Amino acid sequence: QPKVLAMLLLGFSSGLPLYLVGNTMGYWMREGGSELSAIGFLSWVGLAYTLKFLWAPIIDKTDVPLLGRLGHRRGWMLLSQLFVAAGLAGMAIVQPEGGLVVFGALALMAAFASATQDIVIDAWRIESADSNEQQGLLTSTSTLGYRGALLVTDALILIIAARVGWQVSYEIMAALLGLGVAAVVLAREPA
Repeated sequence: QPKVLAMLLLGFSSGLPLYLVGNTMGYWMREGGSELSAIGFLSWVGLAYTLKFLWAPIIDKTDVPLLGRLGHRRGWMLLSQLFVAAGLAGMAIVQPEGGLVVFGALALMAAFASATQDIVIDAWRIESADSNEQQGLLTSTSTLGYRGALLVTDALILIIAARVGWQVSYEIMAALLGLGVAAVVLAREPA
């Protein structure tokens, strides 16, 4: 079912940034010689996930300029994915050694956009289901994609970083958000 495939890819796209602005970012910063106090301070960017309920009503009632032609949910999904990818790519370019303030601002941008993506993907999943059974299938598929992304960003990225470095690893992760963009194209706007 195309809807289930889209949900799998959206779940992956939703889970991808979580560790990249959290645990994995901390590994990278520590390896780069950042102080523990700086790493601890930048871990606050994760609050975006906790506080997303504050801007969820705005997202629910506002259409995205230009991208709104895709539909309300799909437009927000695409916009948030583009901002997450830009934040991760920016982090790869700046790197912790290039300036923690800019690096932290890019991580905050990625976390905020990722939390926004979570809001919209959850709404799309709920609104797209045609029945309770399909809702269960979409929820489990989303969880499978999300958990797969967590494995990629907490384990596989360490292997990649050991071979090619953190910069290339984060660039690869930013490119993997293309799967979420493909899901937006595959998905249909709920009625």
